[in-house]
Amino acid sequence: MEREKGWLTSGAFAALCGATKETLRHYKNIGLLSPAHQGDNGYFYYDVEQFYDFYAISIFRRTGTPLEEIRRSLREQDASETLKRLREQKERLEAERRKLDHMDFVLSSALRGLEFNPGPDMAVQTAWFEREHLLALPVEELEGLTAPAAGEEERLIAVLDRCQALCGQYGIQADFQLGAIHLPGDRGGPGAISHLYTRIREKADIPYYREKPAGRYLYLCCRGRWDISAGYGALSRCVRERGVETTGGFYACDLAGFILNSVEKNAMSMISVRLSHESMPE
Repeated sequence: MEREKGWLTSGAFAALCGATKETLRHYKNIGLLSPAHQGDNGYFYYDVEQFYDFYAISIFRRTGTPLEEIRRSLREQDASETLKRLREQKERLEAERRKLDHMDFVLSSALRGLEFNPGPDMAVQTAWFEREHLLALPVEELEGLTAPAAGEEERLIAVLDRCQALCGQYGIQADFQLGAIHLPGDRGGPGAISHLYTRIREKADIPYYREKPAGRYLYLCCRGRWDISAGYGALSRCVRERGVETTGGFYACDLAGFILNSVEKNAMSMISVRLSHESMPE
């Protein structure tokens, strides 16, 4: 008789909704979704139209809507209130998506650095590097953030605070691993630092945006040390001895990332400079 009426058992309704009987029982116990009918045999049954109630509950629950708000939406069936709640949940989902996108960018940056195989310590090599988007802070601007006698940790905190503030101001995502851009020196090597930078997810129309262009780079890796001045010297000598032409600044960046930076033996930094077209091997 119940089947002739088009009623669904809890098992059949659960299968229709892609749920379990335990979920339906839980919804019934908390007053969220109860079977529409009780048969002559004492069993409870659902209407097929209740699929849409279940679907609405699923949407609300997945977006973190409080239980009482879900009950009210289902009870009142007020279109304007439901529209308001859906818009609020969409905004929450967008915020969560941005957080997840940012975390994906941060983790991808850390993985790329840790998985990169730069070869032996201080060995100069060439490789093609894809372009990178940078949030670059001019050093003259940073000089005003701390007192002249400030230590390295104070300066690092000031730089990170400034990066955080700019990311919030312009709505951009950064991996917060710091690097430095050196102007070309008179003898072919790196000169003074012009910018400190952190990588950002995409190109941004902001005053602090710089692009590290794609191209073939001359580079070396410094392992197991925080002081990479010897690496600058080695790369400078290589540029002079090989007589290669370079273009743009020298980039120093951390490869080990914030995950391993507290132990010097794990430190791994790369210094690179882009070769001009005339210096690229055939």
